Amino acid sequence: MLKGKKILLGITGSIAAYKSILLVRQLVKAGAEVRVVMTPASKDFVPPLTLSTLSRNPVLIDLFEENSWSNHVMLGRWADIMVIAPLSANTLSKMAQGNCDNLLLAVYLSATCPVLVAPAMDEDMWKHPSTKKNLDKLKTFGNLVIPVESGDLASGLVGEGRMAEPETIIKYLENFFANKGQLNGKKAIVTAGPTQEPIDPVRFVSNHSSGKMGVAIAKELHDRGAEVTLILGPTGTAFETNGLKLKRVTTAAEMFAAATEAFPNADIAVMAAAVADYRPTEAQSQKIKKKDEEWSMEFTRTQDILKRLGEMKKKGQVLVGFALETNNEKENALDKLTKKNADMIVLNSMNDAGAGFGVDTNKITILSRDGRELPFDTKSKQEVAKDIVDTIISQLNG
Repeated sequence: MLKGKKILLGITGSIAAYKSILLVRQLVKAGAEVRVVMTPASKDFVPPLTLSTLSRNPVLIDLFEENSWSNHVMLGRWADIMVIAPLSANTLSKMAQGNCDNLLLAVYLSATCPVLVAPAMDEDMWKHPSTKKNLDKLKTFGNLVIPVESGDLASGLVGEGRMAEPETIIKYLENFFANKGQLNGKKAIVTAGPTQEPIDPVRFVSNHSSGKMGVAIAKELHDRGAEVTLILGPTGTAFETNGLKLKRVTTAAEMFAAATEAFPNADIAVMAAAVADYRPTEAQSQKIKKKDEEWSMEFTRTQDILKRLGEMKKKGQVLVGFALETNNEKENALDKLTKKNADMIVLNSMNDAGAGFGVDTNKITILSRDGRELPFDTKSKQEVAKDIVDTIISQLNG
């Protein structure tokens, strides 16, 4: 599974760095091409010569040594994945803040490949609120995290904080590359963000959707091998398209047209956008001036995108809708599942902490036509996207 894969291993200053020797050896034995970049502090824990010999490549450490400055960009584009193991509390903090005072951090910040980290530190450091905050921030960047293990620590204590064993990291990488091809040959469309329905040239009806959830789902589908078209409403969320086909729209009518046009050729459709249910019946061509008397406006229903796709759906297509509810959450979501002829409804509640608009986390329950109810804990939206795509693949596989 790892044969021919390009693995960039980053090593930081932690006593767990000794495990990197075995990790490099196992990666090379599995057929991977391995290159190593170290922080200056990590040299006190593991000799670069050993890693260079085992990886069969020079080990890079100093930011301005020979061609290292140009290499930091090249390496991040060369690798299929960057693995930072061990990840110390110090480097974790720097990554979360975007600091760049050594070669490893320069490579991390310029990497276009996925990044996997394996933290290692003493239990009290691991449980400190700042560590949790920094790790959560890394997850919002899309970085992957291998959980720490429990056992004997360098301090002499026993508890959480041990870096995952090399065998665990190897297994994670094998699963990662296996999952990347799960949706090869499949086409998917994802809607994301809000819509804006014009009142006059300067005003519109909209909502607080950031589009982050839909973008995360589109990226996850693409990472699993699908050809993805992202239909994105007006949002300030910044992200790299990295292979996604991006179609920007503004109004519900534009999103309806884009989705119904793309759906017949899609295997998967995820309607994650927060589409306005109503629009002004008539948008004014000139700015409406403020008056002393009360003022009202007539509204008209917008076209129901999920319902129309449910009517168009053919055998073999998987249609996923979202339900953001404030009351009678499950009942409303199940009603939507039936009426819209969807295969799955992703339910989240405005009453749950860490869910809803404008945050980097979400808490969902997936309800499916076959009667399954899959609740998930609060997670980063990137991790939620993985849960949703896992469930979609399960649906595709019958």
